[in-house]
Amino acid sequence: MRTTAELFECARAVKAHLPLLTTEKKNAALLAMADALEGAVPEILAANRLDVEAARGSISPVMIDRLTLTEARIRGMAEGVRAVAALPDPTGRTLKRTERADGLTIEKISVAMGVIAIIYESRPNVTSDAAALCLKSGSACILRGGKEAIRSNLAIANALRQAVASVGLSADLILPVEDPSRESATALMRASGTVDLLIPRGGAGLIRACVEQACVPVIETGTGICHVYVDQAADLAMALDIIENAKCSRPSVCNAEEVLLVHSAVAAFFLPALRERLVTAREQAELTPVELRLDSRAAAVIPGTPAQEGDFDTEFLDYILAVKVVDSVEEAIAHIAAHSTHHSEAIITTDEDAARLFTAQVDSAAVYVNASTRFTDGGEFGLGCEMGISTQRLHARGPMGLEEMCTYKYVIHGNGQVRK
Repeated sequence: MRTTAELFECARAVKAHLPLLTTEKKNAALLAMADALEGAVPEILAANRLDVEAARGSISPVMIDRLTLTEARIRGMAEGVRAVAALPDPTGRTLKRTERADGLTIEKISVAMGVIAIIYESRPNVTSDAAALCLKSGSACILRGGKEAIRSNLAIANALRQAVASVGLSADLILPVEDPSRESATALMRASGTVDLLIPRGGAGLIRACVEQACVPVIETGTGICHVYVDQAADLAMALDIIENAKCSRPSVCNAEEVLLVHSAVAAFFLPALRERLVTAREQAELTPVELRLDSRAAAVIPGTPAQEGDFDTEFLDYILAVKVVDSVEEAIAHIAAHSTHHSEAIITTDEDAARLFTAQVDSAAVYVNASTRFTDGGEFGLGCEMGISTQRLHARGPMGLEEMCTYKYVIHGNGQVRK
C-alpha cells in the first residue's frame, strides 16, 4: 500500500508530462478505460459485494443502493467514459485573442488544472467519472473514496490504471488512495504545492471539513436541500408527477427534492392528493412511502409527522419530505433564501410573472420552471459525466464538466516590444 506521501511524489512526477498529452492519446486511454471496466465486471462486482455486506446495518437502505453496483451500472459507467471521449478536448482552446496597436498579440488559452484530488463517499461510480474527466481535461487525479466502498473503488481504479498503461501513458495519471482513514483526507486537504484543486463529493460534514481545513483551493459540491414550490397557478397533476420524480426516483442523490412549499390557495385540495400519491398509493404498490414532515398549516390539512425545527435545513437523502404552506411566491422565495444550499430549486406554475420572479430572485445553481430537480446532472446537461454539482460561484457553478475542470493562461507573442 502506497502512503499519501508516495502518492504525492508520483503526482508531482507525472504532472511535468501533462502538457504533452495529445487529444488522440487521451481519447485512446479513455476508450481503453471503458473497455477495461466492462472486461472487469466480475472482479468489480465481487469487490462490491464485500463492501455492501460489510456496510449493511451501518448505513441506510437508500445509501446501500447508492453503494451497490450491478452489471448494468458498470456498463453505464463505461458508457459515461466513452461519452467523455467523444466530447471536444477542452484544453488548448483560444478563449480570447487581442491584437494591440504595437503588434503584441495576447491569447487566453485553456489549460489543464494540474493535479486534482477528489474526496468522495460511498459512490463507486465517482471513481470512473472523476478519472475520465480529469484525464480528458489533461489533469492527473488522486482519488480518495470512503471506507464503505474501498474494495469497489480499488477494483475500478486498478482496471482503469491498467487501461491507461496499455496505450503508453503513465498509470499514475490515476492515483487511488488505498488508506481511507481521516488522516489521508487531511493530507490531501493540506497538500499545498502538490494538489492544485480539491473537490469533495459527499455530505455536508465532509464538505464543511474540506472548506474549513484545506490549504488548497476547494470547490464545494453536492449538498442539496432542493425545493419545489407549487404556486397557486400550478397545474396540480403536473406538480404531483414532478414531486414524485424529484423525491422518489432516487432519494439518495443530491438533486432529490427535500422540501415542498405549497401555496395556501391550493393547499386544501393539493395536500390530500399529495398524501394519496406519495403515501397511500406507494404503500398499495409495495413501494417505500414518503414520510411527510408537516408544518402546522400543512398538518391542519393532512396527517403526517410534525416538522421539527431542523427539518427544513436537512438533506434527508431518504424517503422524507418536509412540507410547508406559504401565502405567496415572495414568501416561497424568502424561505428558499433562508434554507437553501443553492443547489436546485423548482417552481410549478402557469403564471409567467411568478415564474419570472422566481427565476430572477432564487440564487441557486439550477432553477427550474415546471420540471424536476433531478435533471441537475452533467449527463442530462450534455456534459458527459460530471465531477459534481458546484454550489458556489467561483470558479464553477452547477454541473462540473470538462470546461469547469480547466483553468487558463495568457500566451503573448511579440517581435521585440518593450514597455514604455
